[in-house]
Amino acid sequence: MMSICLISFISLFLLSITMFFLGLTFMYYDLIYFLEWEVLSLHSISILMTFLFDWMSLLFMSFVLLISSLVILYSKEYMSEDKSINRFIMLVLMFVFSMMLLIISPNLISILLGWDGLGLISYCLVIYFQNVKSYNAGMLTALSNRIGDVALLMAIAWMLNYGSWNYIFYLEFMFGDQCMMIVGLFIMLAAMTKSAQIPFSSWLPAAMAAPTPVSALVHSSTLVTAGVYLLIRFNYLMSMSLLGQYMLLISGLTMFMSGLGANFEFDLKKIIALSTLSQLGLMMMILSMGFMKLAFFHLLTHAMFKALLFMCAGSIIHNMMNSQDIRMMGGLCLNMPLTSSLFNISNLALCGMPFMAGFYSKDLILEMASFSYMNMFIYFIYFFSTGLTVSYSFRLVYYSMVGEFNSMSLHPLNDESWLMLKSMMLLVFMSMISGSLLMWLMFPSPLMISLTMSMKLMTLFVCLIGGVSGYMMSLGSLYFYNKSLSLNKFVIFFMNMWFMPFLSTVFIIKMPLKLGGMMKIMDQGWSEYFGSKNLFNKMIYITKIYQIIHFNNVKLYLLSFLMWIILFFFFYKYLNSLYL
Repeated sequence: MMSICLISFISLFLLSITMFFLGLTFMYYDLIYFLEWEVLSLHSISILMTFLFDWMSLLFMSFVLLISSLVILYSKEYMSEDKSINRFIMLVLMFVFSMMLLIISPNLISILLGWDGLGLISYCLVIYFQNVKSYNAGMLTALSNRIGDVALLMAIAWMLNYGSWNYIFYLEFMFGDQCMMIVGLFIMLAAMTKSAQIPFSSWLPAAMAAPTPVSALVHSSTLVTAGVYLLIRFNYLMSMSLLGQYMLLISGLTMFMSGLGANFEFDLKKIIALSTLSQLGLMMMILSMGFMKLAFFHLLTHAMFKALLFMCAGSIIHNMMNSQDIRMMGGLCLNMPLTSSLFNISNLALCGMPFMAGFYSKDLILEMASFSYMNMFIYFIYFFSTGLTVSYSFRLVYYSMVGEFNSMSLHPLNDESWLMLKSMMLLVFMSMISGSLLMWLMFPSPLMISLTMSMKLMTLFVCLIGGVSGYMMSLGSLYFYNKSLSLNKFVIFFMNMWFMPFLSTVFIIKMPLKLGGMMKIMDQGWSEYFGSKNLFNKMIYITKIYQIIHFNNVKLYLLSFLMWIILFFFFYKYLNSLYL
């Protein structure tokens, strides 16, 4: 009997190939299918579901399905010791379904369904390992994304001015209309939370508490790119408006901040998470400058090599007996040669090594940025952040692959996880060819970018400097120098993502908790003594006295009866004396 993993893998993989060839057909013939499905018709009420199939949605679906099928195959071995692996696979399948619904929806209501499904299942997957750290990370993830959900609901409310929620019909006259700009603002806020832009960046590294296959699928290639995909659909709002300029600054700062943070990080998965954040910043930057196709191109190529990078990291963590500290690694290329090769290939694709997947999209983005009309600050952010990407990638390679093994001498390092390696093999193939393949498909006519020699070579030059600085940061003597530097307030500021994890958690909750403490003193203090609790105690005391009287013998009844007679007699005498 076939397991749920294999059934899911085969179905998703075949569906992915179908979607890919359909996408090519739609691209070649320039087709767009807009389908309406009448779910319910009752008297004069009809409920319609609308779907939009074009080359963009079909290609994105094909890539999402490919990665999710390989991640499920990878999980069969990675999660083999888990008792409830079927529940895990079902969660991943529900996640894929939510993602499909988001991708093919031209309607804000069905987008909200997919969007909320992503948020909810992402929360369930982050808290999959049930411990305090996972619950904290899950709450931070869920609550950060709630802001985006509310923004989407507000956008739905504003769309009522147009009489329909099919935003696809109103894209043409968006930037002239004040009302539509408000919808655009809310959509942008939603995209910023889902794609973890400043000030919502802290949830993405925290979400690394999830199992590694989840990080490979959810927090690298699908969930976090949902925000970018939504803005690609609303791209008319970004160009030609102040929103685009604002988004350009925010995403540039996100890219810069995450690149700096990754150079000081020692947790393997967090380094890759910050690298994802940096690439999301790059996508958002080029998108806010109006280059929609380039952002989508980088989104697809990045999904491939980043999923592979996470899978290799998972394989390393699995063999390191669940240790994620890169200081404990070293010399992995001797013990795990094949995994190390795949790890290095995906790292080089991320850095933009010529003729690999990342090169085609990153180089084109940087050249178009150089070619565009923008200021020196944005230009500096683009190129400096690219240098930082190469720097932390090389630092990671030097720490983990080169030198001596820094953990225990008796270790279980091996390269025999065949199912995991098979799923990584296909991704490494895609990490090498997907760049050129998509370039030839999406940009059939060559783009003419005329730059000076120095500007043309600037990308390569920045990458080389980044590589050298990555090597220097990995040196042991400099590490101790870094230790002394870490006492410096500025370095602490850069290391901790500009204090965003603190600002998102402690900063928000500290004052309410303090106020709650003061209220507790009042609530469970004096007001308790003079109010409900003490009143209750007094009533109990009086009731006990009455109980003694009621449950005692005849003597007490006669005594009380006598006392009543004496009191009545004295009262009678007193009244008589008054009237006489």
